[in-house]
Amino acid sequence: MTTTQPRLPPVAPPQHQDLRGRVAELDAVRAQVHAGPSPRATQAQHGKGKLTARERIALLLDDDSFHEVEPLRRHRAQGFGLEAKKPHTDGVVTGWGTVHGRRVFVYAHDFRIFGGALGEAHAQKIHKIMDMAISTGAPLVSLNDGAGARIQEGVTALAGYGGIFRRNTAASGVIPQISVMLGPCAGGAAYSPALTDFVFMVRDISQMFITGPDVVQAVTGERISHNGLGGADVHADVSGVSHLAYADEETCLEEVRYLLSLLPGNSRELPPFVPSGDPADRRCEALLDLVPADGNRPYDMRKVIEEIVDDADCFEIQPTWAPNVICALARIDGHVTGIVANQPQSLAGVLDIQASEKAARFVQFCDAFNIPLVTLVDVPGFLPGVGQEHDGIIRHGAKLLYAYCNATVPRIQLILRKAYGGAYIVMDSRSIGADLSFAWPVNEIAVMGAEGAANVIHRREIAAAEDPEATRTHKIKEYRSELMHPYYAAERGLVDDVIDPVRTRAVLAEALAMLRSKHAELPSRKHGNQPV
Repeated sequence: MTTTQPRLPPVAPPQHQDLRGRVAELDAVRAQVHAGPSPRATQAQHGKGKLTARERIALLLDDDSFHEVEPLRRHRAQGFGLEAKKPHTDGVVTGWGTVHGRRVFVYAHDFRIFGGALGEAHAQKIHKIMDMAISTGAPLVSLNDGAGARIQEGVTALAGYGGIFRRNTAASGVIPQISVMLGPCAGGAAYSPALTDFVFMVRDISQMFITGPDVVQAVTGERISHNGLGGADVHADVSGVSHLAYADEETCLEEVRYLLSLLPGNSRELPPFVPSGDPADRRCEALLDLVPADGNRPYDMRKVIEEIVDDADCFEIQPTWAPNVICALARIDGHVTGIVANQPQSLAGVLDIQASEKAARFVQFCDAFNIPLVTLVDVPGFLPGVGQEHDGIIRHGAKLLYAYCNATVPRIQLILRKAYGGAYIVMDSRSIGADLSFAWPVNEIAVMGAEGAANVIHRREIAAAEDPEATRTHKIKEYRSELMHPYYAAERGLVDDVIDPVRTRAVLAEALAMLRSKHAELPSRKHGNQPV
């Protein structure tokens, strides 16, 4: 970790100074601001395994690109000893810089000052930088390491959070918002990250919760640690609050930089194009061996995605939460594409409550920021069960349906194997607005599997037969040959073409190129009433 310079003594300017003297005074003040409150405070931060706010900003932004806003700001609160303690920055560093040469706005809590707690001046600095990000159309990254509202400032601090929440909402769908959790985030403060597009966390040093372990124990009697209640892995694996979790700050911030390289600056721009040396018409021979023709055999959809996209490189979102659906950003022929795919390795790729929510949020994000969608389908249906029904699978599944129906970006569906029932419709079928639908020659598109369909349609005939099992087997084969053969949907215009799997990348690249000029508008309305 880098070290900071010792704190410089306050500068007492002479009565009469020329401009050079004033500049020297300014340099001394700036050096003091950059050094932080004291070497001891910096050592304490490093002792917790944490970087300082300025060290974090230096890792996030390109070298020498940071322009700080209001570094000399101080609070004006009185009482509880605050009038005697007025450090510069008021515990938050704000400004703008570049990531891979593109403008990004950032604010970082400085835990060394008031524990990074938010007061009036602190909040106003954040409000200002958020307003600048929105008005200039550039992404906003928050580096969160704060102890919540500054208690000594009372309700003024709470009002500061309200201003942040309001701006998070105003910026939603206008500029990308990324929250990086690098310390504690408790109480109402946790709602700002929840309103942003992506939440990154670092194991062992970051936690998020509405009520801490002490309150939980006092109210419910449950004893739990800070990490057990709201640590990085809890939110990445269990709650779904965090999109990604990392072992250290350096890796986390490098991944934030990579994500930013895939995103447009705002909703009026296209994602950045990067020329690829991976030929768009490259044949994908490996797909013939990766995906078994037997629809009951699992495989890893991630390997299919890697085979299709440029250089096998993709950025998966929430990989450990709701793993039965994959959401990822990647490039195809140099253009950023959002990929939604069923994962047969987890729950056979069924859609359940969590998978529906995860995919719906991702589809909405891609649509807001002009990222075309490719949906890879291998789904046996929605997950059955009392728990799913009682917890609202109908309502939650409708979120994904609504997100796709509402999306105006280019949308391509590719059916690899199974596509059964309502899940087939929800996974961006032609009937809900997909621009193009392709299928492999082993596809099975039907209301349900052949076994279940035969049992329903021919129940009485099977029961009355001398050999029920032989009759059931015959009826299953009959249903599959008549209604589930690979060309049934294509014959009825529900699939645009049945393609050779080895041409998958070429077909997708050509279709996406054709759809790049697509223009579609939603009906005139204030907003829809999305299921929540």
